[in-house]
Amino acid sequence: MLAAGEKANILLVDDMPARLLTYEAILGSLDQNLVRAQSGEEALAKLLEMEVATILLDVSMPGMDGFETAAMIRGHPRSAQTPIIFVTGVHLTEIDRLRGYEMGAVDYVSVPVMPEILRGKVQVLVQLYLQRRELTRLNETMAAANVELAAAHAALKTENTRELHQLNRTLERANEQLLAEVAERKRAETRLQEEVKRKDDFLAILAHELRNPLSAMHNGVQLMHATNLSTERMAWVRELLDRQITHLTRLIDDLLDVRRITSGRIQLKRETLDLEAVIQQSIETVRPLVDSRRHALVVHVPHGSFNVDADPVRLSQVFVNLLTNAAKYTAEGGRVDLTIARDVLDPSWVCVRVRDTGSGIAPEMLEHVFELFAQANTSRARNQSGLGIGLSLVRGLVELHGGTVWARSDGPGTGSEFTVRLPISRATSESVSAPAANTDVPPLRLLIVDDNVDTATGLAAHLRENGTHEVRLAHSGELGLTAAEEFAPDLVLLDIGLPDIDGYEVARRLRADERFKHVPLVALTGFCGDADRVRARLAGFDQYLVKPVPYAMLNEVLASFAPSLASIDSGNVVPFPQLKQEH
Repeated sequence: MLAAGEKANILLVDDMPARLLTYEAILGSLDQNLVRAQSGEEALAKLLEMEVATILLDVSMPGMDGFETAAMIRGHPRSAQTPIIFVTGVHLTEIDRLRGYEMGAVDYVSVPVMPEILRGKVQVLVQLYLQRRELTRLNETMAAANVELAAAHAALKTENTRELHQLNRTLERANEQLLAEVAERKRAETRLQEEVKRKDDFLAILAHELRNPLSAMHNGVQLMHATNLSTERMAWVRELLDRQITHLTRLIDDLLDVRRITSGRIQLKRETLDLEAVIQQSIETVRPLVDSRRHALVVHVPHGSFNVDADPVRLSQVFVNLLTNAAKYTAEGGRVDLTIARDVLDPSWVCVRVRDTGSGIAPEMLEHVFELFAQANTSRARNQSGLGIGLSLVRGLVELHGGTVWARSDGPGTGSEFTVRLPISRATSESVSAPAANTDVPPLRLLIVDDNVDTATGLAAHLRENGTHEVRLAHSGELGLTAAEEFAPDLVLLDIGLPDIDGYEVARRLRADERFKHVPLVALTGFCGDADRVRARLAGFDQYLVKPVPYAMLNEVLASFAPSLASIDSGNVVPFPQLKQEH
């Protein structure tokens, strides 16, 4: 029993002296007796010497931790009912909290502690302790009343603890929601600022590019006003005006073409064309620029010809822009290669690649080079003349022809490669011997990764019944990676929407492993958007098939890979054949 005016003992248990000093500073105003202990063993010794009102107990201590210490305290009759407040610097699971409450904890306090909250909680427990002591003295005469009062206090303590936990959780959820909203607002503001800056830069370049020909034309007109202008000088002025007017007209036409494409108002005048003839015409158009920069322009064409259904003017515009780009961004004396080749994955398509030894493209810009305002904000564009809308125009015109275009570069200073992929006209396609549906495919080790068990099982049954293929199944991304290591497949049929890690991540991990760098990866997925195809290509896929895939088409894909499985360089970006599928 405490005598009148005697102070209650508060036991502070923590292995860190600095934190003990903090507790003493916070609880000093309670005017109670603060007792230190720097380990569980020392705390138990203190409890044998004295009676304490409450215990502030650190969970994480070397040797005997907080939970073990609490169990020992509860095991001794003298301290079995002493209230314990756990202090923790780490996140506790609900199981940990339940374990603590079962050991007699009345509350938890997280580090860093809030002085007011800690002081209030300890003060309540000290007051409860003093009241219990007073009730003990009165118990001799008021035993029945004391039992009821103790029950009321216990109920109040439980309710306060529950309400405090509810309030803390409510505040945590509100704070998380607020942080998420602030982060999203910052991202939106950043995107808006970047877009405004790109447009401002574009307008600045536009003003510069318009003033250049206007300035030259102005100078020519001033010369024409001279009374003693020679015939030779007058001819030079006329050529200057003609040249600058042509340049100015081309700038305006490019702007109008981009606008027409984005608004859907451009109309193609299609006819069956010899692709090589169109490209030769484009080369002649840019020949003066190439020669002036002393570039070596090398053209690689296969035997035979490729016919395409296209607008000759617009298609020529595509290759003129690509060749002009290559010439402009390549230092004098460089090399530009133009290659025409049938798509190895789908013979009904033809690919035209323009490769230069120029300044290259930074990795973060590869996905944006075809956007209208993207180039205006790059050093690559600032170092050259032009509006920087040529690639946006190229993409629009290629897509109008039913084709695709993409860029590849290993980074600044390594050159760039632009690939245009176009459908071959029906007349040419029919004369080409494409792989037949029943083409013999040598036995392959095939890995199917798909979380839809029915789809994977049915596909495996088809492959086993229509060939002597060895097939292994996996129904998640992680299991697919494990199966690849154990099975060493010749080809992987990989779903995108997997339950753990998606197919893009699986492809990236396989490509990062030297053992699977050249293994063909075929996306077999329900995602059919252009953005999905771009992500798949960048992740390392060689082929993209949209579910449901006819078995005949799947057989054609296997047949297309079979002859060159040992030599496919999956490190390169390869085109995605758009096989005819109805959805």
